[in-house]
Amino acid sequence: MSGTTKRRPLRVVMMVLVLLSVLGLSMLPLNMNRVEAAGSGYWHTDGSRILDANNQPVRIAGINWFGFETANYTVHGLWTRNYRDMLDQIKSLGYNTIRLPYSNQLFDAGSTPTGIDFAKNPDLQGLTGLQIMDKIINYSGQIGLRIILDRHRPDSGGQSALWYTSAYPESRWLSDWKMLASRYKGNTTVIGADLHNEPHAPACWGCGDTSLDWRLAAERAGNAILSVNPDWLIFVEGVDCYVSGGGTNGGCYWWGGNLTGAQDYPVRLSVPGRLVYSAHDYPSSVYPQSWFSDPNYPNNLPALWDQRWGYLHKQGTAPVLLGEFGTKLQSTSDQQWLSKLTQYLGNGTSGMHWTFWSWNPNSGDTGGILNDDWTTVNQAKQAYLNPILFPLDGGNGGGTPTPTPSPTTTVTPPPTSVSLQIKYKDGAASNTSTNSLRPQLQIVNTGNTPINLADVTIRYWYTTEGGGTQAYTCDYATIGCSTVHGKFVTVSPGRTGADTYLEVSFTSGTLAPGKDTGELQQRVNKSDWSNYDQSNDYSRNGSFTTYTSWNKVTAYYKGALVWGTEP
Repeated sequence: MSGTTKRRPLRVVMMVLVLLSVLGLSMLPLNMNRVEAAGSGYWHTDGSRILDANNQPVRIAGINWFGFETANYTVHGLWTRNYRDMLDQIKSLGYNTIRLPYSNQLFDAGSTPTGIDFAKNPDLQGLTGLQIMDKIINYSGQIGLRIILDRHRPDSGGQSALWYTSAYPESRWLSDWKMLASRYKGNTTVIGADLHNEPHAPACWGCGDTSLDWRLAAERAGNAILSVNPDWLIFVEGVDCYVSGGGTNGGCYWWGGNLTGAQDYPVRLSVPGRLVYSAHDYPSSVYPQSWFSDPNYPNNLPALWDQRWGYLHKQGTAPVLLGEFGTKLQSTSDQQWLSKLTQYLGNGTSGMHWTFWSWNPNSGDTGGILNDDWTTVNQAKQAYLNPILFPLDGGNGGGTPTPTPSPTTTVTPPPTSVSLQIKYKDGAASNTSTNSLRPQLQIVNTGNTPINLADVTIRYWYTTEGGGTQAYTCDYATIGCSTVHGKFVTVSPGRTGADTYLEVSFTSGTLAPGKDTGELQQRVNKSDWSNYDQSNDYSRNGSFTTYTSWNKVTAYYKGALVWGTEP
């Protein structure tokens, strides 16, 4: 409206207020301070802050739930729980956001979701991976959680240094992002896009080569998304190594964690108020970086973080999301790292943003917030994060973190009456080089009391020879494949003939004294179907063509070793 707005005389305003009072109504000017829960609508940035649609400051305090980027083509854990139940638990713990990794292969025809117990998740039966993503997002929105979509990798086989591969070129990367931006346009549950997970060499920052310069690629993708959905936040990770235009070596850091170059070459987006930089950071148990052996450790860490990514927040350049950080919390060094890091991230609305890695317990390097039962919470980890939580219902964490050291795991010895034996034969015949491992097993109850198979796990130890994501298949089980599940766990260096074990578990069944389970025929393969070299695998014996007692396949009862010898 043009022209000058005339002021009403005070007595007119008073008469209106009296009349409204008589009628039992009220008149609240729009600029009065109303107490509302933070997080409404789409979010935008202001300096180092993220604000909601009402310009209230909000803080991303979330967790990663992975699986859509793997050959399961859905979030993990659905083999044992209902997805709504897990989302409710995430909400109840105080997290407000889920970073949801996916691969472009998820959207290909034939990428059929696996690893789902449809008795527990009946509404997911027959859906594509993208349709299951819809379900996750829709229920998250109903309970007040937000979603960051994370393009984690081009295909389900493994990470890629660059944002494209020969099978999934840049054009596919961009078109899939635009498809997602259009699909969820208007749905304020999805707040933004993490463009590509952990760019690293040969990716560069500011080098000017359009095939390698991640900063330029991030601008292309960010602007393509914003042309479709201008309301999304655009999350741009760093690289690993940076050399400035003047030739000064900015040093190397974690994949995706080095944002030193953003000072010289900032990301330029077509819509203001949408850029969030994102870093990743991990402890010495993931890789023994040089700074972990500094005599001043862990007090040297804040200055290191200032240099690599924290300066962007502290100087008010842009918000920073620490998109991944996690640990099994089994060493003093890791505990010191997590204590320093949570303190560095700060409290309340002035703190930096974060999504912990991960919800899943089956992250080989870090484990998860959930324990291996996919239900109970690792309270030692949660204690570090509680002070920096920021629920969107008006509450928030506060205070200086008081870390609770990870307790020493105490395994209750099994009853003396529990006695198991593993029989094994090699289903891959005598092939030492094969694209699929085929350990076939039987469990024998050699004790004098019935055994609940849900209390039993088996580990088959082997070497992976590199490659990408692995897949587990139960081909046949006398007790029924629906009761059998497999997961892969990376082991610490130093074990002879093993860098990984396949852990087989059971959801139900009872094994009477003197009885066996019958055959369990299973298969392990890499997503790229590259070969394994079985010649040095600890648990393998190619001469076993009939079921034979074998102590290099280990068995556990309620977590305690009851059969075999670990490598």
